Amino acid sequence: MPKQSRTTASSHHIRPLDPADLDAVVDLSLLAWEPVFISFENILGATIFDLLYRPNWRMAQADSVRKSCLTDSAESFVSVTADDAIAGFVVLMRDQDESLGVIEMIAVHPQHQRRGRGRALMEFAIQRLREQGLALINVGTGGDPGHAPARALYEAVGFTGVPLVNYYMATD
Repeated sequence: MPKQSRTTASSHHIRPLDPADLDAVVDLSLLAWEPVFISFENILGATIFDLLYRPNWRMAQADSVRKSCLTDSAESFVSVTADDAIAGFVVLMRDQDESLGVIEMIAVHPQHQRRGRGRALMEFAIQRLREQGLALINVGTGGDPGHAPARALYEAVGFTGVPLVNYYMATD
């Protein structure tokens, strides 16, 4: 992974994730995605929600973020403030055989939301995947109210949404 820094046209500083950044990335992801998990619990009910996110959503999500950021097949980047605080992150994956780039995870700390950081991360990710010669880019999100800001961002940068539905049922 290249170690040079990149700055987007909007002057948000984006650089490769350093292992020392991981705790800050996990912390910000939990804060950023809390509305999503509240929305999920409201929709699914406590029983199904607890079955999906054992032992609790924060631990499950922290593990997922760590694994995604550190997997050998991923590229992870952080958006940093002028004083080098981690304000957001994005994880990219690719399938060269399918010419498909995937924006696996993206989040911005709530204190830095609505300031163009999410858009800068998305534009950076799109450009990075284009530079790798990939023909198609995918990003997934939920249709619940907690994901409404993500859907708005993805559509604003040119993605076309396709509604999908997952059904769950507890067997107890």
